[in-house]
Amino acid sequence: MSRRAAPAGTPALLALQQAGVAHTVREYVHDPRSELSFGLEAAHALGVDPARVLKTLVAEVDGALVVGVVPVTGELDLKALAAAVGAKRATMAAPAAAERATGYVVGGISPLGQRRRLTTVVDETALEHATVLVSAGRRGADVELAPADLLALTGARTARIGRP
Repeated sequence: MSRRAAPAGTPALLALQQAGVAHTVREYVHDPRSELSFGLEAAHALGVDPARVLKTLVAEVDGALVVGVVPVTGELDLKALAAAVGAKRATMAAPAAAERATGYVVGGISPLGQRRRLTTVVDETALEHATVLVSAGRRGADVELAPADLLALTGARTARIGRP
């Protein structure tokens, strides 16, 4: 993998560059009319196994915002996310709250370079792959990196938080 210039200087890619983490920027043309989810659209456009493409979701867990990162092939298990952080209840955060906290727009929320570093949990299946793809901080751009680097840069823990 190489280090490439950040498209539009996204905070996610700037964070990777500053940390000296090997990564590959993978860009595609986002189609706002696509009936696919943002993540499945990326997997299809990039020709990547969707199990390696991860989506970043923000939930409200016992009053605090928490990031869950799961494969685009499934869904976030809110009960499992709450349990992973020692909480009782989780609901999806309002899109506006997620955007304010992360500094990204829905469909381009990255677990990297967020405005405010949120507690992050990555689905443990990410560790089954040599590399995974997450949003690079805008629609139409993903970044490929090693799961261990994703965990290190986000301070994330792993748990089974996704469901098919």
